[in-house]
Amino acid sequence: MLPRRRVFNALGSIALLISGAAAIPAQTNTSSPAPPLVVEGLGRGTVALGGPWQFHLGDDLAWANPAFDDSGWEQLSANKPWGMQGHANTEGVAWYRLRVTLDPGQGAPKTLSILLPAVEDAYELYWNGRLAGTYAKMPPHPDYYFDQRPRIFDLGQAKSGTLALRVWKAPFISFNSGRQGGFYAPPLVGSPQAAQAALGALNYDWLRSQLFTFGLNALYLLVGLLSLIAWLRDRGQQLLLWMACFTLSQPVLLIQENTRLPFYAFFAISLSTPFYVLSDISLWCLLLWLLNLRDDRKLVRIVYIVAAVDMVDAILDSFANYSLSLLKNPVPGQIADGILTFVLTAVELIPFYLIGLALVRRKQLGAARWVVALFALLTQLIVTGSYAFLQGSRFTHWTLGEKIAGPLFSIAGSSITAGNIAEVLLLISLVFAVYQYSVENGQRQAALQQEFHNARAVQQVLIPEAIPHVPGFALDSIYQPAGEVGGDFFQILATPNGGVLAIIGDVSGKGMPAAMTVSLLVGTVRTLAHFTQSPGAILAAMNQRMLGRSQGGFTTCLVLRADADGKLTVANAGHIAPYLAGHELPLENSLPLGLAAEAPYTESVFQLAPGQQLTLLTDGIVEAREKTGALFGFERTAAISSQPASQIVKTAALFGQDDDITVLTLTRERVELPTANPFPVPSFAL
Repeated sequence: MLPRRRVFNALGSIALLISGAAAIPAQTNTSSPAPPLVVEGLGRGTVALGGPWQFHLGDDLAWANPAFDDSGWEQLSANKPWGMQGHANTEGVAWYRLRVTLDPGQGAPKTLSILLPAVEDAYELYWNGRLAGTYAKMPPHPDYYFDQRPRIFDLGQAKSGTLALRVWKAPFISFNSGRQGGFYAPPLVGSPQAAQAALGALNYDWLRSQLFTFGLNALYLLVGLLSLIAWLRDRGQQLLLWMACFTLSQPVLLIQENTRLPFYAFFAISLSTPFYVLSDISLWCLLLWLLNLRDDRKLVRIVYIVAAVDMVDAILDSFANYSLSLLKNPVPGQIADGILTFVLTAVELIPFYLIGLALVRRKQLGAARWVVALFALLTQLIVTGSYAFLQGSRFTHWTLGEKIAGPLFSIAGSSITAGNIAEVLLLISLVFAVYQYSVENGQRQAALQQEFHNARAVQQVLIPEAIPHVPGFALDSIYQPAGEVGGDFFQILATPNGGVLAIIGDVSGKGMPAAMTVSLLVGTVRTLAHFTQSPGAILAAMNQRMLGRSQGGFTTCLVLRADADGKLTVANAGHIAPYLAGHELPLENSLPLGLAAEAPYTESVFQLAPGQQLTLLTDGIVEAREKTGALFGFERTAAISSQPASQIVKTAALFGQDDDITVLTLTRERVELPTANPFPVPSFAL
């Protein structure tokens, strides 16, 4: 992982409450001034101002005056921070002063520039009492850059004088060692050209040291973009989405934290925290998928809840850490940091729990997925372990965290850590496992798609191609399938006595099993219609045929016979009743087919008047669902039941079709009797 500003336990924050840095008060100077540093060799390039520098804790702008007597100050080297020179755990404002005498040798520049390497965290540079430059924001409204970088400042014409550096060190947070503050390397003075050349050399060395990190993140970026493109092509592949989130978060963090871009700490921390959490959450979800744990809905719900808590907690923690530099009394921020850090520490154990759960449940996984689990475990151990030991190290003086996070070896000047190696192994294993999963999932999807086409073909064969013409009746039917193959079926058959037999039903389930059940029922109906037109007898025979074949499901069905004189005989097996004049017919209802061997199917008799429309439908109308989740319902269905079949289907589909829709309408036509001619044709006798 990239270096983190977030914290993993409360040790350091709690220790802040019981121990603090003692400020050294200003001293009265009575002794003679310190001798100036003679600077030679300016004509040959830059010269390091290693000191010793006069050093004093506290703040007084009068200390920028070159005439100020600093002889009573202590002396520190500029080669390392003040925290490593007797001022551990010291934060706030301090001053460095150095008198320099320039050797006007041959080739000495006419103007001078000074190159300041990293100085933590904000500073003001004075040359002979004049403000020569600033970096970040000093108190009373301090703000500092997340990543320190060297800067060049113009000192003007070459002359001897006094350099004064006013430095502010931000309050420590839990993983700081306490050995920070002030200079990390001595300033370099020389001509503007020499200073620029030295800056180029420093930047080159820094860039070379980051080559492995940049290369690794370029690989993350490539994998992330490919995963994102693959997910955009197939939104059902959620694993690819989590892979994209996990890999793309790494280069985003690199840009914010390790590119020396001028991001203020508040901005960088506020932006990086969500991406750190996104990286963690994405890894959890990848493990849920690859370890076959996502079928456990309770576990998935718990992981999502913990993820939400982690995101909120990390954002609050970033504000708590940043508030330390804004508050006069940092204790409230440190208390909040301790509490929030404890939660963050517990949350970091989620991958260990998921991997352990997969082991306990003895999931049958391929070798590639277990390799992912192994390297995820290794990465978490290194990252979490190193930062756990860093917490409060300025009080415990433990160095194990630094050793774990430190470099193991270097390649071409680029340091390689154990965390880097674990990250590479995790990324490679993830890429292979996700690729393998995607291939397997693609094969499963292809098999399901083939089954879908086969089921749809079976269902299309069973749907009547043409409605029989029955004198005295106007018949219409609409079948509109949903995305999946459902279990709707219907048949319209003419009876020998000039009537019509209508059968409509719905088999629970989807796909090929439902299609095969429909084929069985349709074949049964068409065979029975040759021997009987009794709705009750037909349902009873269908019920016997379905016994033992429901496979835990059920089938609703309604059989209706309309005679030429408008007499309706209806038997129902748990189906939605037909609608007449906007109301459901009051039928004698019975159990769905295949549930009970002796289920009675009572016939109900009604009369269909000329001009009246009877509407039969499946539950795809009633259960149409809009985006808010609201159902179309029985009241809306009754209100449109007298409309033509096509209009009923259109209304339900626009509301939000969620299942196959079938609508049959049967209208008894009015018979126009011939009338007498008022003007009879006269007959003529021949």
